[in-house]
Amino acid sequence: MKFPRIYQLEKYLNPNKVLILYGPRQVGKTTLLNDFLQKSDYKYKLGNGDDIRVQELFSSRNFDAILSYAGGYDLIAIDEAQRIPNIGLGLKILVDNLPGIRVIATGSSSFELSGQVGEPLTGRKNTLTLFPLSQLELKQIYNEFELHQQLNHYLIFGGYPEVLLAEKRESKIARLEELAYSYLVKDILELERVKSSKILLDLLRLLAFQVGSQVSLNELATQLKIDVKTVARYLDLFEKAFVIFNVRGFSRNLRKEMTKKSKYYFYDNGIRNALIANFNDLSIRNDIGQLWENFIFIERYKKRLYQRISANVYFWRTWDKKEIDLIEDREGKLYGFECKWKDQKIKPPREWVEKYHGASFNVITRENYLNFII
Repeated sequence: MKFPRIYQLEKYLNPNKVLILYGPRQVGKTTLLNDFLQKSDYKYKLGNGDDIRVQELFSSRNFDAILSYAGGYDLIAIDEAQRIPNIGLGLKILVDNLPGIRVIATGSSSFELSGQVGEPLTGRKNTLTLFPLSQLELKQIYNEFELHQQLNHYLIFGGYPEVLLAEKRESKIARLEELAYSYLVKDILELERVKSSKILLDLLRLLAFQVGSQVSLNELATQLKIDVKTVARYLDLFEKAFVIFNVRGFSRNLRKEMTKKSKYYFYDNGIRNALIANFNDLSIRNDIGQLWENFIFIERYKKRLYQRISANVYFWRTWDKKEIDLIEDREGKLYGFECKWKDQKIKPPREWVEKYHGASFNVITRENYLNFII
């Protein structure tokens, strides 16, 4: 079974531009690329960053050799492009010197971490980011009743394609553990010369237990017995590696509001559960509120990204512990959302209503969540 993806690459291809497809490992970038190429009318050439010859060619800055490689083709595609040193300069040579050429380059998180395509491809690239399967994409094969029926599965095992395809519970767990420990952390260890994988994993576990709560860098540093600056650097790496998403507090100078601390959400519930080694059924868990908030937040994030909904995102909390889980600042208007697993009638905090006139407030529950994320 193949899952439909949100992107149709043809729509984003332009002559003398590089289409860059980012995303965590194993989310389906290569599958998406291959499916597109097989159906394409373009005369294409597919290379791989793991091929030493391709590495040497595109890192050489040899104009003649690079142009000769692409000669006679309409489209050049390079999978795992992050493996190639100076790949940005190599792609720049292509799009600047071959009229009409189209280029696609895929890369995992390390592609972005290495910073190789920034300046060389300024004004010469389009960028897409692919994540684990979203409810928006799954809606193309399941109706709303079926999505509701499978909700527990998504909260526990997440949305990685291979995990969803695995039939047995043990296979799902094994695949998630491999993703968490062999792929996500390995990239950071290799590229950033981080010496201790134990500290990275301990930090991620601490964040996993604090989903939906404000995080203090000083407290993390104390618990891990490392410097605060080191904690901040590791958190930045996790963000760039598409493991976690940082959300800051919202304020317009109301004295009671807290803005210094951040919240962190995981891009996939399954990865979060793998880190804390908990795949128990929802009926015997004490963290269902965290799972629900993480799921809603990240699915809403995917919807905004895929549907090009521009918004600044925050949480809101006061010193006397009045809070709203998610704030979207869109086109000058504020939208507040509270995530509740159980269907409850909740009024917006009085301070929110009084301070931010015209701001909306909604509670996202199991009854209405699909309208919010798909």
